Amino acid sequence: MSRADFHQQRAAQASAEAQRLLARQASLGTSWLTWVAGELYQLSPPEYAAMVRRELQRLSSG
Repeated sequence: MSRADFHQQRAAQASAEAQRLLARQASLGTSWLTWVAGELYQLSPPEYAAMVRRELQRLSSG
């Protein structure tokens, strides 16, 4: 599977995961960064975790 294929197949899932993580920010407050780092660390494969991380950045800055 090519990188483009992987990205295309996982894009919607990565976006949904990023939205789920971001939705917890208000309830977790200052502990959110530690929590989200742990959540991202558990995602596999690393390429998918990177996709979720980029989507989190996009949603946070938008």
